[in-house]
Amino acid sequence: MPIFIAPHNVDLQVVKILLDPSTKKHLENLGITIGSKLQVLSSEGGSVILLVKNGRLALDHNIAMKIFVA
Repeated sequence: MPIFIAPHNVDLQVVKILLDPSTKKHLENLGITIGSKLQVLSSEGGSVILLVKNGRLALDHNIAMKIFVA
């Protein structure tokens, strides 16, 4: 399921990223890679707030819909 519709405050694992290579590289630098663990803290107002490696990260709706978690 896309991160945008994932449940909040649950440990999730990234399984697929459907973005262009430069955006994927940027996300890798921020700690979002295939197999990485994260939590959705909030998904209101068109953006998603994530907890990634003890740091918070905000993603826009378009990017959040292209990152799939299980």
